[in-house]
Amino acid sequence: MPDYSQQKHGLFSSVRKNRRRARIFIGIGVFILLALIALVTALIYMFASKKHQESSSSNGDPGTLAHSVEVTGGDGSTVTRDDGTTFTYKNSFGGTWYYDASDPFNNGARAQSWSPALNETFNYGTDPIRGVNLGGWLVTEPFIAPALFEKYLDSPTPAIDEWTLSENMRNDTAGGGISQLEDHYKTFITEDDFAEIAGAGLNFVRIPIPYWAIETRDDEPFLAKTSWTYFLKAVEWARKYGLRINLDLHTLPGSQNGWNHSGKDGSINVLYGPMGYANAQRSLDYIRIIAEFISQPQYKDVITIFGITNEPQASVDGIDVLKSYYLEGYNVVRTASGVGEGKGPYVSIHDGFLGASDWTGFLPGADRLSLDMHKYTCFGPQPTGTLASMVNVPCSAYASMINNTLADFGLVTAGEFSNAVMDCGLYVNGVNVGSRYDGTMGGSTKIGSCDPWLDWASWDDATKQNYMKLAKASMDSLQNWFFWTWKIGNSTVHGTVMSPHWSYQLGLENGWMPTDPRTAVGTCGNKSPFDGPLKSYQTGGAGAGTIPASATADIPWPPASLSNAGAITLLPSYTPTGSLVTLPGPTFTSSVTVDAGSGWTNPSDQAGMMVPIAGCTYLDPWVGDANPPSPLCSANVAAAKVAASTAASATGVSTISHAVETSISTVKGRALTPKRNFSL
Repeated sequence: MPDYSQQKHGLFSSVRKNRRRARIFIGIGVFILLALIALVTALIYMFASKKHQESSSSNGDPGTLAHSVEVTGGDGSTVTRDDGTTFTYKNSFGGTWYYDASDPFNNGARAQSWSPALNETFNYGTDPIRGVNLGGWLVTEPFIAPALFEKYLDSPTPAIDEWTLSENMRNDTAGGGISQLEDHYKTFITEDDFAEIAGAGLNFVRIPIPYWAIETRDDEPFLAKTSWTYFLKAVEWARKYGLRINLDLHTLPGSQNGWNHSGKDGSINVLYGPMGYANAQRSLDYIRIIAEFISQPQYKDVITIFGITNEPQASVDGIDVLKSYYLEGYNVVRTASGVGEGKGPYVSIHDGFLGASDWTGFLPGADRLSLDMHKYTCFGPQPTGTLASMVNVPCSAYASMINNTLADFGLVTAGEFSNAVMDCGLYVNGVNVGSRYDGTMGGSTKIGSCDPWLDWASWDDATKQNYMKLAKASMDSLQNWFFWTWKIGNSTVHGTVMSPHWSYQLGLENGWMPTDPRTAVGTCGNKSPFDGPLKSYQTGGAGAGTIPASATADIPWPPASLSNAGAITLLPSYTPTGSLVTLPGPTFTSSVTVDAGSGWTNPSDQAGMMVPIAGCTYLDPWVGDANPPSPLCSANVAAAKVAASTAASATGVSTISHAVETSISTVKGRALTPKRNFSL
């Protein structure tokens, strides 16, 4: 009988050998197939990615950059910061961010669904401005960034403003020197803040910058030019999150108001006093340099408002002198930008603390002129009532006035306001100055203790709700507004924020600022708020730039005289023979060539900068009260000296003749500026 067991064994043995061999071949085949699939997939992805990147670069459409970095997104999307780290974007209002390294000037971002994207028209007078200041960042203030100043409280010359802060830092080489200011710029405001601001329902930021972002002269101790680098970062971040910028020139050489946030606390030396004219000449140059930069096509849709001087004191300067200066400042900006919608920014002028009625009829026909008003109630008589009794004060104080100003003047913004109803807060009035409310300021009578008003961590729900009502009343009555300010830094002495009424961010985090500012609409019960449109010329339309001669006849530049100084012809002045300073644009790491602009919009605007007349000695720009120098360094005197010279060679005579003309032009204003063409 056959041995079937052996046959069976042999059959199964043969099958197992064949299966093993088959498995080997199948495995090899599968491996090769998977490898081919992976290769084809990779090639397709690389081709598609490259094509999409090229499309994104040329068209500005959302796409995926190398390394799968998202270039746009909305709520819940992943954002990549400058340093490569990421965070999750939070914006429940339909806002979208956009940043493509190969297309860095793309204006496709939108702060919220109801705010026009940067590449869309913002209808001023119809679209509400809901903004916040970035105070204390590029212009330091003791109450906003107290830690910077607390370090030098025991110094022989305590830091009370950025001048003395800079001096103390320069002497403190072991503690970081003046580079401590750049450390502050790097950390106090970052990209995350801009993302949070858009996510908070805001569509504008007002950014104070100092004149020393451009240059310093002589012994001015400020950190020159560095803050401009960080302003450029602000422009990049604002563009990324769809925020528009109101650029505010917050400081002027000599100080326009004598307050610590002007750079140096003490005296007023712009449009007032013996150096008032020379300092104003220099200030107008800085306005011009900024205007030339921000009017470039790369920046004009992001930086749409330019506040040319923060908080001058009209009661000191005189309103006619201030109007004369504003007219010249307006002309300087429009020489750079040209006239008409889309050409440069709105020119914003501060009311000088006079009120709206004093500006009715000022420069009719001016192209996109805006009035800036700062509405604080905390620096006058201190309140004796409860917080609940004060929450509707903004409605009765501002609503009607704002409506009338929008109708009579044009665009009006509240460039600053806060939730403070009394002046409590660390350094709110200045370093070691104290407060009126608690009687620690000289000459004040105590109303009550500041402690419960500053202990924000212990505020109950009722207190928070009253501050919420106050904030909404301000927002509704002011209509186009910028809260002062976004952030207050911690005190190193107290370990916490000691001016809580001034921090929008702190209020958001702790429940006394609205998470949606639209909920403020109707708080004041205003049944007929101004909702536009503004007049055509006020928005850059028909008639823009056609200011009648009769409106400017009584406010020539320069004015005939200055308070506490006398006739302009007897005051020190500068001459326009200096080399032009041009602000640099940002630099990019992308391999794609990007045109960041030349820094100068109008190539015909080539008048020299105002500089000291050679051979003359000048008073200190911050001199305060003083007699003019003798011999006088003014244009007329310089011209007379030149004309009296008889020892010049033939070549020298030609040079001297030019010098005479140049000097005389200084007294007449910026006569060397090419004729301004307002039909550009």
